[in-house]
Amino acid sequence: MALEINDGNFEKLIGTEGVAVIDFWAVWCGPCKAVAPIIEQMASEFDGQAVIGKVNVDMNPQLSEKYGIRSIPTVLYFKDGEVVDKVVGATSKSKYISKLETQLA
Repeated sequence: MALEINDGNFEKLIGTEGVAVIDFWAVWCGPCKAVAPIIEQMASEFDGQAVIGKVNVDMNPQLSEKYGIRSIPTVLYFKDGEVVDKVVGATSKSKYISKLETQLA
């Protein structure tokens, strides 16, 4: 299951080492609903290899502002605490996984 990430636990969960994939979403966002099951599947498939989480932009405005989230869904890829890639808008599961595998390599 994808982790629920918020303004308070973000730094602890993302940290400065390893790979993380964070989905910025909102309840009212149609495309976000299409991405949600993909993020959940990735959380299961990559358990122990990467942190996979979700940030509700309406409930966590500080994180949304810090990372310049202007459109949702936006999926950010982190490596060692730094943003290294992103996908804006809904896309295929294979694209999300491909970008994750690049960071794990």
